[in-house]
Amino acid sequence: MEPISIFLSLLIATIILSLSLLKLVSSRHAPLPLPPGTMGWPYIGETLQLYSQNPNIFFSSKVKRYGSIFKTQVLGCRCVMLASPDAAKAVLVTNADLFKPTFPASKERMIGKGAIFFHQGHYHANLRKLVLRAFMPDAIRNIVSHIEAIALSSLQSWQPRHLITTFHEMKTYAFNVALLSIFGKDEVSYRDDLKTCYYTLERGYNSLPINVPGTLFHAAMKARKKLGEILAEVISLRRERKSDDSNLLQSFMSDAEGLSDEQIADNVIGVIFAARDTTASVLTWILKFLAQNPTVLHAVTEEQEAIMRSRENKGLSWEDTRKMPVTTRVIQETMRVASILSFTFREAIEDVEFQGYRIPKGWKVLPLFRNIHHSPENFTDPEKFDPSRFEVAPKPNTFLPFGSGAHSCPGNELAKLEILVLVHHLTTKYRWCMMGPQDGIQYGPFALPQNGLPIKISLKE
Repeated sequence: MEPISIFLSLLIATIILSLSLLKLVSSRHAPLPLPPGTMGWPYIGETLQLYSQNPNIFFSSKVKRYGSIFKTQVLGCRCVMLASPDAAKAVLVTNADLFKPTFPASKERMIGKGAIFFHQGHYHANLRKLVLRAFMPDAIRNIVSHIEAIALSSLQSWQPRHLITTFHEMKTYAFNVALLSIFGKDEVSYRDDLKTCYYTLERGYNSLPINVPGTLFHAAMKARKKLGEILAEVISLRRERKSDDSNLLQSFMSDAEGLSDEQIADNVIGVIFAARDTTASVLTWILKFLAQNPTVLHAVTEEQEAIMRSRENKGLSWEDTRKMPVTTRVIQETMRVASILSFTFREAIEDVEFQGYRIPKGWKVLPLFRNIHHSPENFTDPEKFDPSRFEVAPKPNTFLPFGSGAHSCPGNELAKLEILVLVHHLTTKYRWCMMGPQDGIQYGPFALPQNGLPIKISLKE
């Protein structure tokens, strides 16, 4: 073979080899695809589809079409939703350092950027320590009698009216317990002003952040400013009084913690936000499920009447609330079936490779608690209300009513306590029946019985 032919053959072979290697290297570094799914309308995305119907329908239709990981857009945020227990654990626990806690911009502006939800690292760990210290069993066991007084006052205010809207009344009850846990039993002078402003604020929580007169967001931001002023006055009075009370506000105000007044106000509002509507929603569903399941109601009533007889006209004690296994299972099953929190928000802090897909930096990542709770792979006959299923512990990562990991709800013990106290007095002293449609559900943002569950309530004879 002539030298020139040899040279050309080698050149061609080299070019082919180089192109092959280049193709191989390129394929290895090619960006992974985004998860499948649709983004909906510009900016609005699929917000209306999610919040205007049963969220089970939205999630199940997506999973059926795209699988357990899919993309969408809600509340102005590009999102990846995750519908499996393993994926939820990966985001919330195993790889939590890659996904910071976050909320839509509207919520962050209304609650306050200093609130515990929006942080991680040392600042978050310090705040979580303070909240846990205030809400751990050793602390809240000392306020059982005060929660009981609020429960009794609430029930007594319902009885003369006969017909009440359950969710509305439960929100008032949960709000008053939240104020007790934050300020202590003596902080009542600002309760009505705080309540008025907070009720306006909450109506804008899931609105688009359009701050022009006439919008829910604009009204909410005005209420948020007023709330900040009220809390600044409360903090100032506490400092003048040099109180040594043991409550969450006092912990926030400790010089050792170094929190500014603005950070304290953000976290007070954040605690009310976390403690109020979720607990009120659970209580509303409990009344509905008990009314619809007479056998379960009978079992709960028997348990509570036995405790009432044993305490011999004395107030409820912390020890009494530890002797309510039947009622506790009702609470667990209610949280599973109702799934008050359909999901939680995280945000990718960098581009993340996840189960063969790319989650871009800044995208929201939403583990779908509701889908996990309603999957037949995790719970047999998942749409059935059956508290007895919790006689056996559920499979790991399948029951997540309070989230999981370092950012799980630190107030879960307080929430369970206030529910147990109210259910005790409700089932031992009152009877109730539902009025109007009993199968309808309304959404936005929490799933609730239709019209907030109107009921007739009366004293037992």
